[in-house]
Amino acid sequence: MSTNASFFAALIPMIIYLFIIWRMDKYEREPIRFVILHFLWGAFGAIIFGILGNALLGNFTGLTEDGNPNNNLIQTIIFAPISEEIAKGIFLIWSVNSRKFDNITDGLVYGGAIGLGFGMTENFTYFITYGDTFSSWLYLVIVRSFFSAVMHMISTGTFGAFLGMAKFNIKISRTFLPITGLILAILFHFIWNFSVSFETTFWFGFIFMVGLIIYFFLLFRYSIRREKAIIEIELNEESELLNFPKDHVKIISSSLRFRKGWVDEKIRKQYFRVAIRLAFKKMQSKNSEGYSKVVCDYEVEMLRDLIRNFFTLNTVKP
Repeated sequence: MSTNASFFAALIPMIIYLFIIWRMDKYEREPIRFVILHFLWGAFGAIIFGILGNALLGNFTGLTEDGNPNNNLIQTIIFAPISEEIAKGIFLIWSVNSRKFDNITDGLVYGGAIGLGFGMTENFTYFITYGDTFSSWLYLVIVRSFFSAVMHMISTGTFGAFLGMAKFNIKISRTFLPITGLILAILFHFIWNFSVSFETTFWFGFIFMVGLIIYFFLLFRYSIRREKAIIEIELNEESELLNFPKDHVKIISSSLRFRKGWVDEKIRKQYFRVAIRLAFKKMQSKNSEGYSKVVCDYEVEMLRDLIRNFFTLNTVKP
């Protein structure tokens, strides 16, 4: 097949998946430019580092891709999951320190974006290398778009989720959670690569991927429900402190916030976004120490002032 056809077949499904997971973040969607930056890291940076990591592991162990079938299997099943998940995860270790990276949902979105970028480039190389006939090309497009690339999204998304858990958590070791997330990412990758490397385990891989997709959506759902609970708990406290209507809490924490009429339309979107941000910052403050807590407390007061201004201007009436 042509290079153009392979390019679009690799790109379009990943863009659709990226849009879906970005939209699944219901309360505080990530800046699209920052999401695309993660996607591009997966598409280029992680690919380069993954190849280098694979080569280093091969040279270190003496198990290089020299035509030996056993060496090739080890490269695919063991070395690739380790080197590629580390290469994808490096960028998350940097971005988790950003103010834009706050919780589990953020980790799922940013990690998923990296995995999709990686899957896009990897799929493109497979399509142009092994798609000799239309039928073989179409088979690769279907399998790799619906399974292999999705595996990359879920694996790196899982690592991102654990980094999100660790960022504002003083009850559990912040080293333990990221290591656990990385091990899970490597394990998911290993199981998929192992299962599709042998004819006898091929169908197990597809069953495994169905389960993995269900797991990813359940993790996303858990994260969104957790955010809803945080908003309700924190804003109920704030409603007494700042004297704004308690019924606003239920509205802000649900899809009702998108309806017109419950508050002045001129400030409705800004009002609920500030309130949601305030709830998350309060939670982060409660789970932070040292400098991080000082920064969170400062932002909490700034957000409170913004809400007070809504009342002072009589735009929101208690």
